[in-house]
This record gives sequence, structure tokens and C-alpha cells, in this order.
Amino acid sequence: MSLLDRTGFPRTTPGTARAAVPAPRRVPALWLALLATPLAAAANGPVLILPDMASSLGVPTATATWLVTAFAWAMGVGTPLMAGLMRRRGLGGVLRPSAALIAVGTVVVAVAPSLPLVMAGRAAQAVGGAGLVTAAMSLAGTVRRMGVITAGFGTLGAVGPLLGSAIANMASWRVSLGVGAVALLALPAVMRRADLSAPPRDTPFDGRGATLLVLTATALVLVPRYPLPAVATSLVTAALLALHVRARPTGFVPAALLRTRTFLLSTALACTLATSYFTLLFTVPQLLRDRTDWSASTIGTGQMTALLVGSALSMLLAAGAGRLGHPRILTILLTVGALAPLTALLTPWPALLLPVATLAVLATSAGQATLSVYATRSAPPAQRATAIGLFTLGYQLGGAFGPAIAALITLGA
Repeated sequence: MSLLDRTGFPRTTPGTARAAVPAPRRVPALWLALLATPLAAAANGPVLILPDMASSLGVPTATATWLVTAFAWAMGVGTPLMAGLMRRRGLGGVLRPSAALIAVGTVVVAVAPSLPLVMAGRAAQAVGGAGLVTAAMSLAGTVRRMGVITAGFGTLGAVGPLLGSAIANMASWRVSLGVGAVALLALPAVMRRADLSAPPRDTPFDGRGATLLVLTATALVLVPRYPLPAVATSLVTAALLALHVRARPTGFVPAALLRTRTFLLSTALACTLATSYFTLLFTVPQLLRDRTDWSASTIGTGQMTALLVGSALSMLLAAGAGRLGHPRILTILLTVGALAPLTALLTPWPALLLPVATLAVLATSAGQATLSVYATRSAPPAQRATAIGLFTLGYQLGGAFGPAIAALITLGA
């Protein structure tokens, strides 16, 4: 019987999702969550303190959103690069440089006097975080364990704005941007339990393919801000990448993955849900400021509560994915994912903007947990690290699109 349903996604029956990806190593899921999820708090920390950051750096608030876009871009392009590094050097070859990048980036953010330098520090943090996330996802193995990681993402992402605001009030916004370094606490436990040895090197590194992928992703990230030149550039670089893939089908972007319908649809849906979520994450607080007389702390607490509820629901949904089966999971994701932006767009009642955040994080967190396993399972075993990297790139592109779109909507950028 075919494992694909009519949508091109793998057909699931009770229990199949739990065994979606082999997990020969069993690092406890909570250590994997600690390794990966502090990055979500670091990514969302600027949500409520963008005006303070902008004032400190002497730039408009809309310009300060580049810090968020740069972080998402660096994590997006860093993920497939780190996945390629892991494919060649093993887990140890990813964990060590990732830790160094986070440490160096955190120091740069703490002392940099200008926006470009802070952006560089944030980019280093994000690339290092991408390596830790890639390692955690490669060790997860099942929808249930992946659900712990993505629910942790949702939870720390929910706490992130209020945590960032609280740390900024107590110390400095620069300190609030360093919370991602907490992930380094998980490194000793993960490195003791995981196999850090490098796999055999079968082919030379495909530098041209990696460069073209980074250029294409960079152009796509800039589409919301500079539509015409970014679209033109992305079309050119994508065409060059396609020609390169044809000439080197087993290179940095394997042709087999691009011909796999399950992988492509899973990645596209994850990108769509992430774009909606990150747009709403930054738009809802501004809309509440405009439509209510709530204080910043009230808005932050309300949004945090709504996101925590959504994260808890996403973990329950991911845990029940095997029993529900893929068609029902896909229906739930599409329905909830559509309800969130439609409600934000059409509701006349400001209070309903908080449940919008719940729906958005439920769709994107549960979607990342389930779709990542489906996308990875569709890849040949030798290409699963690459599949994780490219799938996460699709998700992180949504993380870059969202803040830029929010800036266009609420800040007049």
C-alpha cells in the first residue's frame, strides 16, 4: 500500500508517526528542548522593546525591525549550512562551532554601539542557534519527541516578549537579547549521550550550491521590503540554482528532495504557517496599543497567556498525531491556520486579538512538529540531515517574512 495520500503527504495510521524517523540515539527530549528552544525567546524578545532599542541606537522603530529580520534570515540560511556541516562532520562538528558563535554573538550584542554591529552579533547568535536546533531535531526522531521541542519553541516564544521587556526594564535590552545563550547549558548532557563521530565523507562540499541557496534565501527575505528588485534577484538566483542542481544532483541541494512531493508540500505549508504566525506576533501588540488603553505589561501578559495556551494545545496535538492520522492533522492545521489571520483582519472586538495568537502558535508549532517528521521521512536516510536543514529554512523564511510584513502593516515601513 502506498504511503502517500492524494495530497502527496505520507499516509499515517495509528503508531506510524511515532516511528516516522529512526532514532538510534536517545538523548532525553527535555535536554533536546533546552538545547533548541532558548532561541525562540531570543528571537521574540524584541517584540515589546523595539521602540527602546531604536531609541538607544538612534534609529526609527521601523528600522530597528531589521534586527528581527536579520536574526530570522541568519537562522534560515544557517540551518541548511549547519545541516550540511553535520552531514560531513557529525554532531560534534556542529555543536562546538555553534556554541562558539552564540558566545561571540552575545558579546558583540552586549557592546556594539551601532545598529549594523548589533545586527552582526544577532546574526552570529542565530547561525549558532541554527546549529543547535538542527542537532536537536536530528536527535528527536518521532512526532511526540519533536512535539516537545516545538511546544518548547512555542512556550519560550510566548514568554519571549514579556521576558525581553522584563529583562530590559531590570537591566538592559542588550541583556534581553542574550537569553539564547541559556541553550549552552544543555551542551554537556547532549554531548555525553550523542554519537559525535564524523560520518564517512562521500562527496566534496558543494560550495557553489550552498552559495546559490544562501543568495536565493537572502533575496526572498528582502521581498516584503524591496519587492521588485528582490523578486527579480530571487528568480535569477533560483534559476541558477536549478541549473546547478541539474548539473550536480547530489550536491548541497539534492535533486531527489526537490522531486519529492511530500517534502515540498510539507515545507511550503510550514513556511505559510510561520509567516502568518510571525506577522501576527508583531502585529497584535501594536493593534492592541492602537485599539485599547491597555498598558504594555497588560498586552504582554495577555499575549504570553494566549501563546502559552496555544503551545500546550500544539503539544497535545503533536502527541495525538499518530491516532488522528495525517488527513485529520492536515485539516486541523489548515483550518486553524486560516482562522488566525482572518479573525485578526475581520474582528471588530480588540479582545479577540488574543485568541488569534493562540490559534497562530497552535498551527505553526503543531505544524512544525508533524510536517518536519513527514518531510524528513520522505528523504533517503543519507539525506535526512539535509532535509531537516532545508525544511527548517522554509520555516525560518516565514520567520523573516513575518516581521517585515508586520512593519509594513503597523509601522508604515
